[in-house]
Amino acid sequence: MNKAVFLDRDGVINELIYYPEHGIVDSPFTPEQFKLFPWAGKSIKKLSKEGYKVVIVSNQPGIAKGYLSREGFGRIREKMSLDLESQGAFLDAEYYCFHHPEAKVKRFKVNCTCRKPEPGLLLKAAEELDIDLSLSWMIGDGLTDVMAGRRAGCRTILLGRMKCDLCSLMDELDARPDFVAKNLIEAVKLVVKQ
Repeated sequence: MNKAVFLDRDGVINELIYYPEHGIVDSPFTPEQFKLFPWAGKSIKKLSKEGYKVVIVSNQPGIAKGYLSREGFGRIREKMSLDLESQGAFLDAEYYCFHHPEAKVKRFKVNCTCRKPEPGLLLKAAEELDIDLSLSWMIGDGLTDVMAGRRAGCRTILLGRMKCDLCSLMDELDARPDFVAKNLIEAVKLVVKQ
C-alpha cells in the first residue's frame, strides 16, 4: 500500500484572492489569478522524494455558486499543473468536490459525503490509489481539512500561525469566550436563551 500527503489547494499551495465586489476571500476564478506560493513546487517535490503520493483534495464550490464555468476551472487546473511542472513538481492525483448546500446551479446543490469536513474525497483517493490512510497526512488551512483528515484516519496539520496564536492568546489573556457563534444572528439567539 502507498502512503500519501493530501493537500487542500487554495491557501495551501496557491494564494487566495480577495473579491471586493463580493466581500469575500476565495479561490482564484481565472487562470490569471492563480498564483502558486513560491515554496509549493519544492515542498511537493520533497514529499514525492520521500515516497509519498501527493494528492489534492479540495472543496471547489465556485462553479456551484456561479463564479466560474467547468471550462474555466479546467484552465486553472492546467495552469497549476504547468506551474508545478516548471518547478519540477507533479501531483499524483486531484480530487474535487463541486457541491455546495446553497448552490445557485441546481445540479450541484447536494449534501454530499465528499465535501470536507466529510472524508469522502480522501476515502475515494485511498481506494483508487491503494493508500494506507493510517500512514498518511492531511494538510490544510481550515478546520474542515483537519476534520476530514481525522475522519479518514490520517494525521493532520493545520496551516496558519495566526489561527493557533489566537487560541493561545485567548488562554494567555483569560479571554476564552463562553460561546462561539457563526454570526450575529446566532449570537443573539444565544443571548436570548440565557
